[in-house]
Amino acid sequence: MSSQEELPVVEGVDGDELADLLGDSVIGREEHLNAPGFVVRPDEVQNALRTLRDEAGFDHLSMLTAQDYEDRYESIYHLKKYDDPTQEASVVVPTPLDAPTHQTAEPVYRAAEWHEREAYDLVGIDYDGNPDLRRILLPETWQGHPLSRNYDQDRPQIVSFNEHKNPIEGDHLDEDSDTMFLNIGPHHPATHGVLHLKTTLDGEQVADVDPDIGYLHRCEEQMAQNGTYRHQIMPYPDRWDYASAGLLNEWAYARVAEDLNDLDVPEYAQIIRTMGAELCRIASHLLALGTFCLDIYGDFTAIFMYSMRDREKVQNILEDLTGQRMMFNYFRLGGVVWDIPEPREEFFEKTRDFLNDLPPTLEEYHDLITSNEILQIRTIDTGILEPEVAKQYGVTGPIARASGIDYDLRRDDPYGYYDQLDWNVVTEDGCDNYARLLVRMREVEESAKIIEQCVELLEDWPEDEREIQSNVPRTLKPEADTEVYRAVEGAKGELGIYIRADGTDKPGRFKIRSPCFCNLSALHEMSEGEYIPDLVATLGSLDVILGEVDR
Repeated sequence: MSSQEELPVVEGVDGDELADLLGDSVIGREEHLNAPGFVVRPDEVQNALRTLRDEAGFDHLSMLTAQDYEDRYESIYHLKKYDDPTQEASVVVPTPLDAPTHQTAEPVYRAAEWHEREAYDLVGIDYDGNPDLRRILLPETWQGHPLSRNYDQDRPQIVSFNEHKNPIEGDHLDEDSDTMFLNIGPHHPATHGVLHLKTTLDGEQVADVDPDIGYLHRCEEQMAQNGTYRHQIMPYPDRWDYASAGLLNEWAYARVAEDLNDLDVPEYAQIIRTMGAELCRIASHLLALGTFCLDIYGDFTAIFMYSMRDREKVQNILEDLTGQRMMFNYFRLGGVVWDIPEPREEFFEKTRDFLNDLPPTLEEYHDLITSNEILQIRTIDTGILEPEVAKQYGVTGPIARASGIDYDLRRDDPYGYYDQLDWNVVTEDGCDNYARLLVRMREVEESAKIIEQCVELLEDWPEDEREIQSNVPRTLKPEADTEVYRAVEGAKGELGIYIRADGTDKPGRFKIRSPCFCNLSALHEMSEGEYIPDLVATLGSLDVILGEVDR
């Protein structure tokens, strides 16, 4: 743990006032680089969190980090405010090695259920009172917790087959009910990857849906922990959300590592980063658009092919910029790996041609899609997610903005060059599948505005001031026990990373906050009482990428 005196007080949050507010629940203080930390007793978790939520306005449980130290287990609840995400606080809960148990946060934040399940699964902390504390990434029969110090990697693992049981049997089943258990996935095109939906139907309506994840768990966090800050971690983020969002993922790591190591980024490189990130956002939204319509219409339609055609144009520009089409590995700590490709005029002309063709293309999409009666019937008033429910589950990105939540880290927690540009945050109040489609389509327009302004700046930038990377030490060793959480606005929402330094050139702990993971946890709230086609449409509207969900 790092003491309050060793690090500066975080601007914008008065740690002393919050400590006074929490009272006897606090048994210690920390200062993380991004937020004041309050160490609370294991039996005071709910009181502390409820106080911070109701009296201090911390209504967003962004992430939970669980760690196994030599002398204790520890959970860190990373809290923010939807109205101002620069206002942050961390609630730290230590537990002894022989009894890693403390209160669940689930009654205060519904998002805690899935976060605590993952921490229990991988680290082994028991969250007393969690309504569904079972493994989430590994099979239920798995022996041991892989991120705990006493885990035996050589222990044989035997996964037995269990008959599927009706998850609502004994709770909702009666003589008049007509229930049926239905497996959707894991190998099904409508699940957008290896996702298994354990669905219970009551007649033709969804009575319960339980997303079964973990089929694509690739230990990305653990691989990052084994890599050096300077060179070996950056290739991994491209593989989290692999649907053209690579530069957005890279920026999440770049932002947290640059803050941790106090690294500057030249203004010119920030503009290149901003342009590349918005190209990735457009490519990601076009893929979401095409696959969503594929789910709705149930056929390999022209709409899907049109979106792939336009996405390829973006991919071509990104390939010119980075040299790759998916796994870009273009960002570097302190900047980017190289400048705009030569001849620069051709690159800018190609980018402008795409931007000029975009307005009539989007108008064509609206003619084909948003005014289509079939799509409207399938999407309007289905998959309802009320804003307060969305906040309870930590939902962010287009999903939250389609429920009227005006939350975008590009504006609310500025980074890169976003605060120097003219653009708008897109919101809709429909709270349904149709609103989520509209938000993504309108966000493509805003991304195009950002890219156009970046191109103009880059064209006019003096040649002798085109600095693409600051002077970064060959070996980075941040001070031991320095802790920081930072996030960017990914294509799917808040993509964050927590790092705890241990004094070496590798992270002591590396934890990824996946927006898809949090968004998917709310699926049952959006689907209960609806029909199977509505469930498929709702899942498609979430635009989940399982590589990021499972990590």
